[in-house]
Amino acid sequence: MNVRVIWQDGIKGNGSLKTEFLDTKIAIPAEFGGSGNGASPKEILIASATACYSSVLASMIESRDLPVVAMTIDSQGVTSDDEFKIIHHPHIVLSESATEKQIQSADRLFAAADKGCAVGNLLKKADVKIEIQGAISTI
Repeated sequence: MNVRVIWQDGIKGNGSLKTEFLDTKIAIPAEFGGSGNGASPKEILIASATACYSSVLASMIESRDLPVVAMTIDSQGVTSDDEFKIIHHPHIVLSESATEKQIQSADRLFAAADKGCAVGNLLKKADVKIEIQGAISTI
């Protein structure tokens, strides 16, 4: 994997971060004296953890052949003086034909996907807290 950043105009400027499949603006947040005109490093870190978690969860769902209609994941980063925490809010929507056993299986996947996410596991080694607050519904 290769990542390239091109930066312009010092602390008040911004840059572009490019990989093979990612092209986004980055900037130093305004609260740290930057322009705030782009994604911050913490946003990119949270996005990386969310992308990892979602791909592991999607893979686990598919391997169990669950009747999934939709899956969404909203994640938030919470920062305090002594802690950085990422909270994933996955929501799995199963078809109305889902059995109780399938619903329970989907519910167990929330924690299993957390354990299987390499990015999340690296962050945990750096004392980042990761919480999963999953929800399942049927339609």
